[in-house]
Amino acid sequence: MQLDSNQIAEILPHRYPFALVDRITDGEEGSWARGRLCVSNMSPVFCGHFPQYHVLPGVLIVEALAQVAAVAMLSLPENRGKLGFFASIKDAKFRKQVRPGDVLELESRIVKTRRSFAFVEAEARVDGEVACSATLTLALGSADEA
Repeated sequence: MQLDSNQIAEILPHRYPFALVDRITDGEEGSWARGRLCVSNMSPVFCGHFPQYHVLPGVLIVEALAQVAAVAMLSLPENRGKLGFFASIKDAKFRKQVRPGDVLELESRIVKTRRSFAFVEAEARVDGEVACSATLTLALGSADEA
């Protein structure tokens, strides 16, 4: 599975400035996906985080990992048109600052599904070094079920 930003936009509802995956580089529908975010100095988040020393907030890294997982799950025909919502974030660890100019490599593996839940092991890397890891649970549903 390889998707550009336009193809991702057909699957996910997120739009600028909250679309946090530039492309999906590999993956298997319903199982796993790898994506990429090129961190731009022009991102509006850096106006306030931090004005003198720009660092991508950890919560946005976790959101990017969830968006990659959602692409894997929502690519399945039976999940088309659904939304992915956070049900839980566990064991989030931040090991490396992510700064403008970095390319954030994102990988999310669906380790289990049960009913409308996807259980995910996720990791983000910069230059091969782990920047963030987390265990996520996504709830899949329609907007009127939220």
